Amino acid sequence: MAILDTGTLNLPAHIASNMFEQVTEGSSVSVLSGQQPMKFGEHQSFTFSLGEAEFVGEGQQKSATDFESRTRTVKPYKAQITFRYNEEVKWASEDYQLSVLNDLSSQMAPKLARALDFGIFHGISPLQGTAFAGITEHLSQTTNSVTAGADKLADMDAAEALVVADGGIPNGLALDPGYAVGFRSLRDDQRRRIFPDFNMAVAPSNVDGFRASVNDTVGGGAVADTGISAFAGDFSKIYWGVQKNVGIHLIEYGDPDGQGDLQRNNQIALRAEVVYGWAIFDLNSFAKIVGDESGEG
Repeated sequence: MAILDTGTLNLPAHIASNMFEQVTEGSSVSVLSGQQPMKFGEHQSFTFSLGEAEFVGEGQQKSATDFESRTRTVKPYKAQITFRYNEEVKWASEDYQLSVLNDLSSQMAPKLARALDFGIFHGISPLQGTAFAGITEHLSQTTNSVTAGADKLADMDAAEALVVADGGIPNGLALDPGYAVGFRSLRDDQRRRIFPDFNMAVAPSNVDGFRASVNDTVGGGAVADTGISAFAGDFSKIYWGVQKNVGIHLIEYGDPDGQGDLQRNNQIALRAEVVYGWAIFDLNSFAKIVGDESGEG
């Protein structure tokens, strides 16, 4: 049986698991906040806050405990990539077809992961580089803002202070590469790195006791110049998950992407899709650092 059959492809286990891993671990949001189990579609998510306990003496009455609940609507967001390929690949050996799928999936999955960042950080559809109307709340909307200066540690202290002043407890940093490189270059009087465990990677490492992830999705990269250098905050306030696992579909007919009829152009199309769901429980739990290291916005 050919690997490339019309419809949803039954990916070999090693390809499917690798794609899912990259989609769920290849974004700064995902590595700093952690995925939550999630049902499909729009639904409500709740957080609860209890007041403090009390000591009660013998024979004394017990007081009511303060209780507060907050509700956030978790909405589904579908991200997709549609890629055209010469239809001759269908006539090749299964080994060759498998190598094509393996190569394409390794490129598609990170792009879908980046989409999660662009949505939660900026409310942007990454292909167009413009705001996506369906995303009404994103981290860049936080009013806690620090203008970047030459002293990056001072930037961090100011951002953390804003979050704490609003009742949050910062536990993570998402850094643009151009801004993050300044932390790598910080050295003491003996020319030793101040943060030797910090790496310029999406996978989190340590900056001054905080988990830090480096990704050009923070600033927008080539997609959109957002002017943001970093986000600091309590990343547990981002509730996100995969509502429908990533899948690849083979399309042989029609015009699935507005680039002309497939059959006329002797092409097939491969489409990878994933459905994320997320909600941000408290924008005040985050601060953004804007501008460059000279402090110019």
